[in-house]
Amino acid sequence: MYEKKSKDVYIYPAIFSFGSGGYTVTFPNLPGCITQGADVREALAMAKEAMELYIFCLEEDKQKIPPPCDHPEKLKLPPRSFTSMIEIWMPKVREDMKREEKNKSEPPELKPAIDK
Repeated sequence: MYEKKSKDVYIYPAIFSFGSGGYTVTFPNLPGCITQGADVREALAMAKEAMELYIFCLEEDKQKIPPPCDHPEKLKLPPRSFTSMIEIWMPKVREDMKREEKNKSEPPELKPAIDK
């Protein structure tokens, strides 16, 4: 029986909008995936993390992952905004999330001494 495998690499455009508190980041193709950062560097890091968690949750819930837009250069940007492509590699995300879940379920006495 054929079983559809999860995709490992995702690349989506993100819109970075500058405001008084820094940058708000939205993903036109990922409804509800939004984050922010005080500066561009932090906003880029937060965008990657938000996209990783968003895609991971869709995978876990066996929901359809929306395709990225075909022409990100045609996105309409608000004033004081720019776009950047965000790329994530899901095998590492899946591994990290499974490890985190395992650590949450282990009794404290079984966790490695380095965690204490």
